[in-house]
Amino acid sequence: MNFATLCSVGFFARFSYALARSPVLPLFALFLGAGPEAIGLAVGISTVTGIFFKLPAGALSDIIGRKRTMLLGLVVFAFAPFLYLLIRDYYMLVVVRFIHGFATAIYGPVSMAVVMDVARNKKGEMLSWFSSVTIIGNLLGAPISGLILHGAPGGPSLAAFQAVYVVSGVTGIISLLIALKLLKGEEKVEHGRSLRESYRRLLSGIREVGSDKRVMITANMEGLQNLTVGALEAFLPVYAVQIAGLNVFQAGLLWGVQVLATILSKPVMGRISDRYGRKPLITAGMLLCAASFGAIPLLHSFSLLLLAAIVFGFGEAFVTSSSAALVADICKEKHFGTAMGTFGTIFDIGHASGPILAGVLIVRLDYLYSFWMMSALLILAVPVFTFNVRVSKA
Repeated sequence: MNFATLCSVGFFARFSYALARSPVLPLFALFLGAGPEAIGLAVGISTVTGIFFKLPAGALSDIIGRKRTMLLGLVVFAFAPFLYLLIRDYYMLVVVRFIHGFATAIYGPVSMAVVMDVARNKKGEMLSWFSSVTIIGNLLGAPISGLILHGAPGGPSLAAFQAVYVVSGVTGIISLLIALKLLKGEEKVEHGRSLRESYRRLLSGIREVGSDKRVMITANMEGLQNLTVGALEAFLPVYAVQIAGLNVFQAGLLWGVQVLATILSKPVMGRISDRYGRKPLITAGMLLCAASFGAIPLLHSFSLLLLAAIVFGFGEAFVTSSSAALVADICKEKHFGTAMGTFGTIFDIGHASGPILAGVLIVRLDYLYSFWMMSALLILAVPVFTFNVRVSKA
């Protein structure tokens, strides 16, 4: 299976999804008359889909094959954006967002399992390259969708929003067509089992992966790290503008530089984790994220906040380049899909919980103590990980 082509599929799929998400989604919800809480639900409901369906999707791929399951997710990428053309009120938007969430819920864990199937002894490096390419797709989606809306005469209109979703759908179809060419041919899967036998095997894989504390602890390391990612995504721009007194452009640069640092360093960190081991990188990354996240409420200058964002981006790369690969090292090959489904579920729980937890804490305390409490969670997780996850060098 051609890895470069697999990355192309991931790029166009994520680019399609990003076109439909930010900044178009909250603006479309606002256009439909939604308030702040309703906008938050519209943005977060697709992540909820992932929480409930990533694990079953990953486990299903262990039974019916990666190709079939991956193509199912790509079909949703290709055709769900056209459902937005039918939307006329907020409630329809929430329903369509939930349906669109099946795209990443199915495709996400299965695509990682496919990468690991072909990576062999280079899991960290190849997962990092694949992740970086998909992140670039995410990065490009936001400004291009915003440009389409900005170019609409008289400001954003229903027709302008629909134009974005048409482009999203076309891009999703491109991803599906590339995948159909890449994934053609028979895949070795077991045939002749009854539905009951298949269901029993599905539960067996979930039970085996879920009962391995090393898998669960490792997955929770990235889940906790992603808790702070979600919090920064929601509140770093607000802090930068309201507390630090920066302008909106500078606030946007802080987030962009953090993501860029992650993209540029992940492949290198992945290669290092393949050669020297996963645990030291995960530990160092958690500490870097905790330190930079906790330092943000103490900083007010653009240059220092920029430095903190860069350090956080490097810390994120340390963790994400190694955690999924370490889970794969622990698991049996036949349960890669289940493992990645479990991993993706915990990842989504962290990402969805971060903004909610940060918001609750900031209302009751302030930025300083709220960020410090969340940083403490990352630091406390390190000894739990160190003493409970013992594996040979990757």
